[in-house]
Amino acid sequence: MFVVLSPAHPDPMYKQVTDQIKDAIATGDLKPNDRLPSVRELSEALNVSAITIKRAYQDLETGGFILTRAGLGSYVAPVERDALRERKLAEVQEELRRLVRSSAKFGITAGDIVRLTRQVEGD
Repeated sequence: MFVVLSPAHPDPMYKQVTDQIKDAIATGDLKPNDRLPSVRELSEALNVSAITIKRAYQDLETGGFILTRAGLGSYVAPVERDALRERKLAEVQEELRRLVRSSAKFGITAGDIVRLTRQVEGD
């Protein structure tokens, strides 16, 4: 399975699962109509509670990334790549807002952040 969990990661386990499945859908590693492992299969493979996986799958379904059919399992939903890009841009924008606000407390300007972004991009 493509999901790797880290207890040291700041995000809760269910969010790590959700984010990694979203990423796999966005990159095309998971394609529309691909079947996902059952909640039990994935929870056993990752050695986490089934509740954790169920929460991740519920969030993915609410977000329109997967479809769950009773008795049949969960499948990747057809998603428009442009819509995925717009969602990701909104996420990045919110993260940047938080970053700019917290950085300003230390005298770090938006210009400093732009410079650092360009530096990181070049790495």
